[in-house]
Amino acid sequence: MQTYAYGFPRLGENKEFKILIEKFWREEIEENELKKELDKLEEKRLFLYKSFIDHFPLAEFTYYDNIFDTALIFSVYRFRNLKDYYSYARGRKALKLKKFFNTNYHYLVPQFKKNAKFKLGWRKPFYYLDKFSSFSKIVFLFGPYTFFKLSEKEENEDLFFSLIEAYKELFKLLKSKAEVIHLEEPALALDLTSRERRMVISGYRRLLKNDIPKINLITYYESVDFLKELYKLDFSAIGLDFMSNEENLEKLKKIGFPQEKKLICGIVDGKGVRRSNILEKVKLIEKIKKYVRLKEENIIISNSCPLYHLPFSVEKEEFPESVKERLSFAKERLYELKLIKDFREGKKEEAQKWCSLKSVKRKSFCFFEVRSFSEKEFKIRKRIQQKELNLPLFPITAIGSFPQDKELRKKRNQFYNQKISKEEYENYIKEKIKNLIDFEERAGLDIFVHGEFERTDMVEYFAKNLEGFLTTKRGWIISYGTRVYRPPIIYKKIRRKEFFTKEIIFAQTLASKPVKGILTGPVTIIAWSYNITDFSFPQLAKDLATALNREAKDLVKKGIKIIQIDEPAIKEFSPLKKRKRSDYFKWTISAFNLTTQLPPHIQIHTHMCYSEFEDIISWIKKMNFDVISIEAARDKGKILDAFRKINFKRGIGP
Repeated sequence: MQTYAYGFPRLGENKEFKILIEKFWREEIEENELKKELDKLEEKRLFLYKSFIDHFPLAEFTYYDNIFDTALIFSVYRFRNLKDYYSYARGRKALKLKKFFNTNYHYLVPQFKKNAKFKLGWRKPFYYLDKFSSFSKIVFLFGPYTFFKLSEKEENEDLFFSLIEAYKELFKLLKSKAEVIHLEEPALALDLTSRERRMVISGYRRLLKNDIPKINLITYYESVDFLKELYKLDFSAIGLDFMSNEENLEKLKKIGFPQEKKLICGIVDGKGVRRSNILEKVKLIEKIKKYVRLKEENIIISNSCPLYHLPFSVEKEEFPESVKERLSFAKERLYELKLIKDFREGKKEEAQKWCSLKSVKRKSFCFFEVRSFSEKEFKIRKRIQQKELNLPLFPITAIGSFPQDKELRKKRNQFYNQKISKEEYENYIKEKIKNLIDFEERAGLDIFVHGEFERTDMVEYFAKNLEGFLTTKRGWIISYGTRVYRPPIIYKKIRRKEFFTKEIIFAQTLASKPVKGILTGPVTIIAWSYNITDFSFPQLAKDLATALNREAKDLVKKGIKIIQIDEPAIKEFSPLKKRKRSDYFKWTISAFNLTTQLPPHIQIHTHMCYSEFEDIISWIKKMNFDVISIEAARDKGKILDAFRKINFKRGIGP
């Protein structure tokens, strides 16, 4: 049995990727030095693969984003140098950013012109094959359907088939350099229409009939509904995710697997950090083998999805050993694949040291429901709140957080490293808040915010102040480009220890107008954290909502009249399959409504940035808020049409 891995984080153990690129942006290093140092970083990454894994692809490394790189490979855009390359990400030609499926990674959205002509441009795959061929003869590419699906364009089959022709040309040229093309097609796990399925099958028939390298088709994030149709295509191997869903396993039991192909089994979690139970993984492989009846050499074990959703390694984290032994980051996932392979070959000693080999069971799913207000109740609330707040017809406010400059980050680091006292740091934060309140007074805002200067980010801050979370020192992952964050880890039951949003109360003492009490909502905190407990997401959401509701009630007791619950992740975290969304939205909406159980004179706001609301608008209507603020600049306010269609009568701030 062989091992296979992909998507290992490019960030580096010490954030070298971020540091180097930002030095280049500041013109502290030249382009040649940046390329040279990034190649060294890539070489380290490949050596790490080689230490644990049998097979892995080249050319995964990107200077910013691989969807954008694909657009460059097929001449959707061109660049002369890296300064020009980065202008598409942060300069005058900057493209839109969008969430990558239901993850918190963002990609640059290519825009296809109506009569786009695809042809080979940037020879990125060849660069990495030439430079690092001693490591592997497998080369990474995003598949044509995923690239097409994630781009902005008019729906046009001819455009897709034109793209297929460009892929054909590339595949033919790769024949002389690569033995295998690692082709990632996560979009095949979406709900494809019958027309889209036909287009995909037809496109691949054209693409695969030529003299090209072997193709490993890699799918992830969900199950593939039309697997039987994909079996008929000339792929050498098909990769399936067995962690995000149960349907892929059920399909194998029902329809089997082609004996001439290899099955790449995604059995170690690429999105979560709970340590793998090696015995359970071996049992899963045995079950898969029983269903597919493949020879041992045709079953390959792998990660369930790209490993860049995980931090580099848990090794240098300062956790209690009882917690650390429950965790696996990206490097540990590679090690786990080796352990599973060794266990299957009779070498069990290391696996026994790594984890308990006892079977484990997750606690049962917890459903709960909190009633949504009726339209009549919202009208009554509106009258009560207007009497209480006396706001103008079009009140002006800000979303919440204000920029955190270098001086603030420096002060925070000094405080964390005990170079300044807690009193000095808190006084500095108070001065920042005071300056902002003065600015809002002068600007004539009707509802003030305190700026959130005390918060490292909108999730980690709450994790540090609630019981049940751990925060990491080095657990950085990329959100987009060089923007990184550290997801907290839920490791036990969530509770509120004490009131902690005291900066909001301080801001209200300075202000002549109401100051919003801004809290991150339970769903976003869960979505941007890792869970290593046995608790289901609905149970965690209920516990979080209870804790946040207590915080909100204390804010109200201390004089705050407007509470804002931010839920930017509520759509992003939703299942990719529409058939699974009803259950998801029942518990997420209930969690929001539990958080906002406050007296009727308290005006409830919510903020949901980045979301495309059209297909979830009926669920948004069930949320107990009085005012919603939305990001409307990108589509020039078109998002308001979705609210108009449902006769939305509550407050809205585009």
